[in-house]
Amino acid sequence: MSKDTTVCAGIDTGKHKLDVAIDGGAERAQVDNNSEGHRSLLAWLRQREVERIGIEASGGYEQAVVSSLRADGFVVIIFQPVQVRAYARFVLQHAKNDTIDAVLIARCTAAATDIREPPDARLALLAQHLTMIEQLTEDVGQVKTRREACREERIREFWKREVDRLKGLLNSELKQLVAAIREHRDLSHRLDLITSVDGVGLRTAVAILVRMPEIGRVTREQAAAIAGLAPYDDDSGLRRGSRHIKGGRQRLRQSL
Repeated sequence: MSKDTTVCAGIDTGKHKLDVAIDGGAERAQVDNNSEGHRSLLAWLRQREVERIGIEASGGYEQAVVSSLRADGFVVIIFQPVQVRAYARFVLQHAKNDTIDAVLIARCTAAATDIREPPDARLALLAQHLTMIEQLTEDVGQVKTRREACREERIREFWKREVDRLKGLLNSELKQLVAAIREHRDLSHRLDLITSVDGVGLRTAVAILVRMPEIGRVTREQAAAIAGLAPYDDDSGLRRGSRHIKGGRQRLRQSL
């Protein structure tokens, strides 16, 4: 028989280990989540003619192996944990451990129909820098709250100096990030296009560029859904429910 199906695998990501399963097969593997383990994983997948791989986002522990897989030519789908758990409920899968999760992710991967192009590798490094800036912004908010809750003048002055220090870091890091974007002519041009929109400042434009690389290739409605700003229907029969926004990419939504 001619081969007309795509061999799919699922990877459950841990800080130290990667558990791997093939959809529809009994073979399983476990490798270390480091460079040597990634090389072993690539060879194991190639031997089994795997083409598509699903992996669950796991606090960043999946980033290195995803980069290795994509560099080696594999199609990689990154699932959010809520997607995997929803699929588990759909197939009435109640048990949970690393091996079972790898099998479940492999099933999700085989069932996936919306296969997207891999993201621009340049944006991954820019996204990490932007995350740092966003975390500094959160730190500024926390320190301001501490200052407002304090009545002792010496301590209030301490928190004020800390706010000023963090804001200085924020401005410096944002300038460095913009400079890094400007090193790429196409990204620099896209940033200028975004900032040309009335009401969009530089910080917001950077977030859109880095967090929504689809900008310019999707409709307004799709862009709003990606950002978590699209109102969703809540109707049934004759009942017309209220519209509300939800979902989207969390950090992008916070920036907007």
